[in-house]
Amino acid sequence: MKQQLEKLLASALATLGDSLPAPPAAETVTVERSRDPRHGDFATNIALRLAKTARSNPRELAQRIIAALPANPLVQRTEIAGAGFINFFLSPAAYGQELAAIHAQAEHYGHSALGRGERVLLEFVSANPTGPLHVGHGRQAAYGATLANILSAVGFTVAREYYINDAGRQVDILAASVWVRYLQACGEPLPFPENGYRGEYVRPIAAQLRATEGESLRRPADRVLAGLPPDAPAGDKEVYIDALIARARELLGPETFAGVLERSLEQMLADIRGDLQQFGVHFDRWYSERELERSGAIERALQRLEREGRLYREQGATWFRATEFGDEKDRVVVRENGQKTYFASDIAYHLEKRERGFQRLIDVLGADHHGYVARVRAGLSAMGEPGESLEVILIQFVSLFRGGEKVPMGKREAQFVTLRQLRDEVGNDACRLFYLMRSHDQPLDFDLELAKSRTNENPVYYIQYAHARVASVLKQMTARGLQFDRTEGLASAALLTGTHEQAALACVTRFPEALEQAAVNRAPHTLVHYLRDLANALHTYYNAEQFLVEESKVRNARLALVTGMQQVLRNGLVLLGVSAPESM
Repeated sequence: MKQQLEKLLASALATLGDSLPAPPAAETVTVERSRDPRHGDFATNIALRLAKTARSNPRELAQRIIAALPANPLVQRTEIAGAGFINFFLSPAAYGQELAAIHAQAEHYGHSALGRGERVLLEFVSANPTGPLHVGHGRQAAYGATLANILSAVGFTVAREYYINDAGRQVDILAASVWVRYLQACGEPLPFPENGYRGEYVRPIAAQLRATEGESLRRPADRVLAGLPPDAPAGDKEVYIDALIARARELLGPETFAGVLERSLEQMLADIRGDLQQFGVHFDRWYSERELERSGAIERALQRLEREGRLYREQGATWFRATEFGDEKDRVVVRENGQKTYFASDIAYHLEKRERGFQRLIDVLGADHHGYVARVRAGLSAMGEPGESLEVILIQFVSLFRGGEKVPMGKREAQFVTLRQLRDEVGNDACRLFYLMRSHDQPLDFDLELAKSRTNENPVYYIQYAHARVASVLKQMTARGLQFDRTEGLASAALLTGTHEQAALACVTRFPEALEQAAVNRAPHTLVHYLRDLANALHTYYNAEQFLVEESKVRNARLALVTGMQQVLRNGLVLLGVSAPESM
């Protein structure tokens, strides 16, 4: 309905084109839902916005726009309000027509061509494969997967990608951590490094290594520790872990150490993949950082920057002139020892995304990546790509609460709660919806007890119960020997004149607008809020009216309305990755 009204307005403005110095672009001709039904169903401020350029009084211009509106059976009347707002009052047939569209389009209702097929690469989660996913990663996963669903529904062509940080020091630390646990399992009296990965998840990897390799990788503790610098707290834990990695390569040989690293990565990635699949989160591609290096993409990006004159040498390192493109400081791309930096990998990866034909690049990252946007955009701009093609969405932190008490978490101390533990406790549905209830740019307090409760205060239960309630009504109908005549119900939609019915119709037909708003603002939480409003409208209607009345036209009209609401609830829940049960 919103789109039809906007088309009517655009047509009226085109008719007035000669008298408007600068006809507005089609996308600026908008109507919005009225907050107060007394002010109509929809309203627009277009006359106020055009009055200055049209050199006209806003109310006078509003009158001319109304006079130029094509006749349409959806509009019962219009009125001018305030300084020049145009209010639209819809005819009874308008909501009936939209209700029929819900039934006709079913699972596709609400979908649109807003994105016009624009190719979007959505990268999300991309957690380092050095430990299991924790509750913070879970919020990124729920957000990214849902945003991808929403963007696809409104006409974008979306690819979902996970970038595997499988190169560099952190994976060397993982391999060294696994090897030390392996040696301890073999009986070697080795202390565990302070800067190693201390979580219990390392022990099963070490056990698997021992099961397949026996004691072939065993080296005496005194040989491992001989000459190593002191670890923390007496020494520097960073220096110690680097020395331990070097010792592991020396005693095992580079190829064998690489094999330990490879097996450790494989098991961690298998764990991460399995966790995400069980969470209903799927990717079109898992992109390896090592693959990026092997393909020559990093070197090609650096050569491109070199040709553009964007690199310089200082103190043995190679620097990118990032400040020329709005970054706060220049960035090292190649260190004094010849190693390429993470930043070099980042800009090469984003260049490669553009080379694959993606017009818009959306990165979903943790809140601690706030400095990331300017530097990567600078890199893209310096290589001749539009910096604004990159969007970075930062997901704020999650805190768990149980019985009003905050659950302690600290990743370095291996005190974190894993996504799998959270899913096991509250279930996938509660995880997905609770992660999405709040805007991504706000910290999230996750109430474990509320998530498990079967009360109206639990939004998961409240929304799902609304869906199941309609299924219950249909079962009651069958038990009473009645049948739902959808055709008669839709033809009788004009009978839905009660206050609760009108509120329900206004809410259920708002779904396409809610979906587009969630897509444009990258705000899945607004869809959650909409579904809660819709559930409330259904529960209120259910408590106020009998659906299975004797009069068939009234009965079927009401059933057409509530089954339409059920369909929209199901459509929304599917986008959120939440189930729509038939019974509770």
